Amino acid sequence: MGREKERMLAGEAYDPSAPELVADRKRARDRCRRYNATAPTEADRRDRLLSELFGAVEGDATVVPPFRCDYGYNVGVGDGFFANYGCVVLDVAPVAFGKNCLLGPGVHVYTATHPIDPAERAAGREFGDPVTVGDDAWIGGRAVITPGVEIGDGAVVAAGAVVVDDVPARTVVGGNPAEEIREIDDE
Repeated sequence: MGREKERMLAGEAYDPSAPELVADRKRARDRCRRYNATAPTEADRRDRLLSELFGAVEGDATVVPPFRCDYGYNVGVGDGFFANYGCVVLDVAPVAFGKNCLLGPGVHVYTATHPIDPAERAAGREFGDPVTVGDDAWIGGRAVITPGVEIGDGAVVAAGAVVVDDVPARTVVGGNPAEEIREIDDE
């Protein structure tokens, strides 16, 4: 493994133009292209392609095409994972989805980020911050999950929300930036 890939996986600033990373992104784009070209009746082929694309698939997972990601190998999904049409995962850092996690259409999950300082940003370096989504979480359509966010078990993110802070378990959040709407009780 090359130094820039090691740096990326460690969450350090890295050069995304490193040949190994360029090749990894091309591989992921090709696998996404092949996955997105499958027919709904090709369940076995979809399962095989997802297991080649993602770093971990535990049990049954459904991803409705089209789907896009940067690397794929940094994505792990639990049993019962479901992603609706048009989801995007920028996985320069690990993205972990728990079991029975649901993504509405057009959900975007970002781990990639860039330096705030314009001169550093112009130098082309970037870094990543992992995202974790717990078991039984539901992310509504067109929601955006930003780098470093953790979403707790049973949480709900309203459609269109932009999540910039952690979401506690069994909490509903919405808005831009997302704020707590209410806690989910057992009643």
